[in-house]
Amino acid sequence: MTSSSPSRRATTRSELLRQGLRGPDAESTLVVFDEQLVRAGSELVRGRLRLTARLLPAVRDAYRGLAGAGDEVGADYEAEWAEGSVTPTADDVEPLLRAALVARHAAEVDRGVTLVGPHRDEWRVRLAGLDARTHASQGEQRTLALGLRLAGHKVCAEVIGTEPVLLLDDVFSELDPGRAEALVSELPAGQTLITTASAVPESVHPDRRLRVREGHIEEAA
Repeated sequence: MTSSSPSRRATTRSELLRQGLRGPDAESTLVVFDEQLVRAGSELVRGRLRLTARLLPAVRDAYRGLAGAGDEVGADYEAEWAEGSVTPTADDVEPLLRAALVARHAAEVDRGVTLVGPHRDEWRVRLAGLDARTHASQGEQRTLALGLRLAGHKVCAEVIGTEPVLLLDDVFSELDPGRAEALVSELPAGQTLITTASAVPESVHPDRRLRVREGHIEEAA
């Protein structure tokens, strides 16, 4: 019969912390996991920073097209490990992550959970300088969500070199007629699939209409 140390049984950093650090083997294993977290986490954050920098101008354009002369859209990539929830630069990511792991070591061991890393980061979107989640109206939030969808589609098309299929689920039911027409005018040139439980704006001219009724799909006139 054989036994194994916590560090040998643990296959992830969080698992090791949950078990508690018992002995030098566990401490040594945590050092290895820390370095892996720094390397992989830094690459992930750098990729996110590149993506959000490319996405934000597209979100601004899409929101302006949907809302007209609406408030300016802004955004910040917030990371608690980056010295007070500031947006890190690409060169700062690795040293800041490593320093945060050292600073939060005792807290992580005490709580048995990973407190540092990109899994806790946020991309906080603002309207007129205020957090959109807490200060924007329902209509503004809905319009912003559509702007994010259209912006993501645009950036994806630029990256892959072709228009992907755009899926819009029940988008017209919560839009006033003006914003519904604005959305139709902002739809990209590629294929778009739209579902709705309400009337479709007159400016929509689909190639095909399908109706779902009592669990069956049928052609609509």
